[in-house]
Amino acid sequence: MTMHAREGVWRCRHLFAHGEEHLKLLRRQPEKHQNFFGASRENLLRCAPRICALAPSSQPGAPLYFVACFLVFVAAYAVTIITTSVGYHRGLTHGAVTLHPLVKRFLMTWGMWLIGIDAAAWVCMHRLHHEHSDTEQDPHSPRNVSALGIFKAQLDGYDRALAGLKSGAEPYATLGKGLRLSWPNRSGLWGLPYLLHVVVGIVVGYFFGWLMGLALFAGLMSHVVQGAVINYAGHAVGGRNFDLDDNSRNNTFAAWVVLGEGYQNNHHRYPASARFSFTRGEVDMGYAVCRVGELLGLLRIERATLMPRAAALAALAAASPVVVEAPAPTAAVAPAE
Repeated sequence: MTMHAREGVWRCRHLFAHGEEHLKLLRRQPEKHQNFFGASRENLLRCAPRICALAPSSQPGAPLYFVACFLVFVAAYAVTIITTSVGYHRGLTHGAVTLHPLVKRFLMTWGMWLIGIDAAAWVCMHRLHHEHSDTEQDPHSPRNVSALGIFKAQLDGYDRALAGLKSGAEPYATLGKGLRLSWPNRSGLWGLPYLLHVVVGIVVGYFFGWLMGLALFAGLMSHVVQGAVINYAGHAVGGRNFDLDDNSRNNTFAAWVVLGEGYQNNHHRYPASARFSFTRGEVDMGYAVCRVGELLGLLRIERATLMPRAAALAALAAASPVVVEAPAPTAAVAPAE
């Protein structure tokens, strides 16, 4: 523990032990002692022990701090995966949900600042993946790279999409029609959002401990790992409900940790469906988020393109002398506005 941290912990313990004595002294002083939030020093002293309880230490109260750090990570992780899975993927890329205009504008303008990924470049890269799934032209297929190599493949594919959109080169100009790069990438200052995240992490770490700052930073930057889990496991490990030309798979673990995105085989069969689950045992928590977003007026689920349930197809096939399968939505790309 650094000298600054030790001093902070000592001051917290001192407040715990002698807080009442300080309060008695302060009650005799005029109320002119106000901080810039308008709170008296007396109120600050009363709140200080609660704030200090979050400070890292070797005392029995430390587990509470680690729980708080974990919750911060989960919250930041949720922000990242909801932004990419619901906003970028189901909304901007495939049009499976129609985003409220203000939500769409927010993602296109501030998504880069929020999670460090440009919406237009992400959409273009993913549309290219659907056009050339598991071929040599796929920007991130495990058929072309190893499990560790998927990280570099994602980065290279993203960089090519950024360069293609900026220069207007094909196929990115067509894939990104109606989309615009965020200001940091248009102006060449692409590093600013990452610098902001580092600064925020340092500030949070200074006031609440380095682990808290790291938890926040890791959660908001977790898209790197999320993408690798989906792009590798979702195209290398798992079963298949549909016989497709690509190697897409349904990976339950990836689906649970990345809001249903692990059901890649289902998704590649019905790319314009907001729900990725097909059988009864498959759980798509991302679709649940879509339902909540619809209730809040943030988006509209396109129910005409939802994939049918397995039970519904089975009933339809049983009632027909010919095996029937509902047609897949034809568009893997959302219509340009």
